[in-house]
Amino acid sequence: MLTNRYHALRNSRLGVRLARSPLGARILQSPLSARVTRYTLGSIVAAATSAIVFAILYVMGVGTTACSVVAFIAGAIPNWILNRRWAWRVQGRIAFGREIVAYVIVSALTLFITAETTAWTQRHVQSIPAHHGIRVLLVTASYLAVFAVLFAARFAVYEVWIFSGRSRVRAAFRSRIQVRNAARANRTP
Repeated sequence: MLTNRYHALRNSRLGVRLARSPLGARILQSPLSARVTRYTLGSIVAAATSAIVFAILYVMGVGTTACSVVAFIAGAIPNWILNRRWAWRVQGRIAFGREIVAYVIVSALTLFITAETTAWTQRHVQSIPAHHGIRVLLVTASYLAVFAVLFAARFAVYEVWIFSGRSRVRAAFRSRIQVRNAARANRTP
């Protein structure tokens, strides 16, 4: 039986067949698959926002690095909100170190890779006349290709580290303090 989360699957034959199969039912009802689905949809929204901003700026004659930075920021904002609140359902206080700093680090690495990739693509498509639109399509496609390649890696980092609700650094620090305090308490004067 389908759960309320998967109303959209009821209308497709493939969805109904998948949901009725034992493996499909297990996959569709697991919390991890729900997070992957929500992460995918949030990533599509972020990638579409980024691609539109990138293409508009590129057509306006802005350099690929500036296009990448502005488009990335335009997509990162809805991506952060959708991932934190919707995909991982994290509410309340933000863990600054784990959530903000880690997200910025992952985002900066992704931004660096997209900027380098689009610059490389730009250098290699200079022979194509600009008025055909193919150049814009190829450079924008290279921008989106980075997101496609890094999709699973980013999910894993978000799942294990950023939105996990557990801070391994904080736990390690607490453990060191507990060991030190226990050792101090066991000393004889």
